Amino acid sequence: MYKQLVRPFFFSMQPETAHDLMRVVGRVAEVPGISSMLGSLFHVNDPRLEVHLAGLRFDNPVGLAAGLDKNAELIGLWRGLGFGHIEVGTVTARSQPGNPKPRIFRLAGDEALINRMGFPSEGADALQRRLQIIRSRYAQLPPLGANIGKSRVTEIDGAIDDYLYSFTRLAPLVDYLTVNVSSPNTPGLRQLQERDRLSALLRALQAANEGHKPIFVKVAPDLSFSAIEEVLQCCVEAGMSGIIATNTTIERTGLRTATSESGGLSGAPLRARALEVVRFISSQTRGKLALIGVGGIASCADTLNMLAAGAAMVQLYTGLIYEGPSLARSIQRGLSCFMDQNQCASLEEAVRVWSENTTKAA
Repeated sequence: MYKQLVRPFFFSMQPETAHDLMRVVGRVAEVPGISSMLGSLFHVNDPRLEVHLAGLRFDNPVGLAAGLDKNAELIGLWRGLGFGHIEVGTVTARSQPGNPKPRIFRLAGDEALINRMGFPSEGADALQRRLQIIRSRYAQLPPLGANIGKSRVTEIDGAIDDYLYSFTRLAPLVDYLTVNVSSPNTPGLRQLQERDRLSALLRALQAANEGHKPIFVKVAPDLSFSAIEEVLQCCVEAGMSGIIATNTTIERTGLRTATSESGGLSGAPLRARALEVVRFISSQTRGKLALIGVGGIASCADTLNMLAAGAAMVQLYTGLIYEGPSLARSIQRGLSCFMDQNQCASLEEAVRVWSENTTKAA
């Protein structure tokens, strides 16, 4: 139904208009009882899908990536749709409007998006207040993360204090935090992936981490492997919990759709590079850092490929736009079905069988 009726309706609008309408419709799930009702339809009850990562327990390995719910307005919806974790943001210390519109573009022939949102955010104080309400409203939630980034008006040399402002306000209210130093849409932000700057930032955040919350670092797919190695060394030395790989890319190689729009590309064209990066990070870290894979996840097969590359979990964004709100459930059902067919007692065993089958097929 989604692809036949709902998606054509939303795709008849400008992308950000459709996104805003989705936010309005999605707020229905904040009405008491609606989120639980959705949960009865979308929850997949299979204990084999459970994941333990960075000291947290997840019902399943399918999470919501940052970007779709920047200000934590739709927590009831994501809870009801069966996500194993929810990441809100990117939030900045100061309220900011982001880049001028239009700033989201569909590449339907590529099942991709280009965005140059520029971190539109109500600011850390507003998100803090909303999270306090959310925590009082829901007795149970999947692990909730906050993705934090640099305010646009803050110069690169003032980035540490800017991140610390958001971190200290949000850490008590979330289960983990993600440090976004890899968006291509805030001028100068990716400079924070350079070794000295990144090391100073991560050490400062860990020093302020009084609640010992897991901290992840989100990396760009456009870094060379040698640059990624430096990021990983900084993360290990600073005591980070893990890596989220990857953010959007500025590459345009291989697109079917002609475009001159600037911004970060996400969706199917990112899939191969995201897998390469996850595979490289897994080989370098060997379990020292938890690893969450993002980029082009739109099916159970995509998920298994990402897990086989070394990720412990995946996150969705663009896939939801093209496949619809039942995607998380569809992936979980697919995983359960695969385990049944191959008599797998755990997700780890399913990934091993998938890897063996993929190797044989190659």
